[in-house]
Amino acid sequence: MLYDLVIFDNDGVLVDSEPISNRLLAAYLTELGHPTSYEDSIRDYMGSAMHRVHDLVEERTGRRLPVDFDDVFHARVFAAFERDLKPVAGVEEVLQKLAADSVPYCLASSGSHERIRVGHRATGLDRWFDEGRIFSSQDVGRGKPAPDLFLYAAERMGVAPERCVVVEDSPLGVRAAVAAGMDVYGFTAMTPAERLAGAGRLFSDMGELTGLLM
Repeated sequence: MLYDLVIFDNDGVLVDSEPISNRLLAAYLTELGHPTSYEDSIRDYMGSAMHRVHDLVEERTGRRLPVDFDDVFHARVFAAFERDLKPVAGVEEVLQKLAADSVPYCLASSGSHERIRVGHRATGLDRWFDEGRIFSSQDVGRGKPAPDLFLYAAERMGVAPERCVVVEDSPLGVRAAVAAGMDVYGFTAMTPAERLAGAGRLFSDMGELTGLLM
């Protein structure tokens, strides 16, 4: 094993949630008078914490989103997760291999703890992640692309940053991992490879990951 800790992003890496959440985000922003396509949402918000949505909308329009924006959006997302969410193809086999080989792993997500748990219960991934393996942007002051979340996860897991590898599918996440001094593998199933150019390795099929880590 090349590393002492594997840190997974959650949305788009463990659970196939990005198409669901970005369709809903684009629709809700458009409903509120901020025309946004699915492609716009992927480009601007994929991999980011909710505060980035608020900040960008206010910066671009001078208008603030409603105070209940997060609550309404998450209610829509969670309902869709219960109906439609699936794990990323091949990720359960990766987790099974890491667990069998006693390789430490965790997740570090821009999403809230509630969002992570709802998604994991819906997909059955909760059996692989106890509370000690879950880290959210809620736990730190700044979300991705700041390195804080990844550094916090490594500290809590007792591993030096340079001995960690991050598995990410968003440009913001790649920037955060690089800033944290960690190696990063870019998952290109949804994101064009050129947008993850800062990653040390790129792969498009989750089945490739265990071979890359060894």
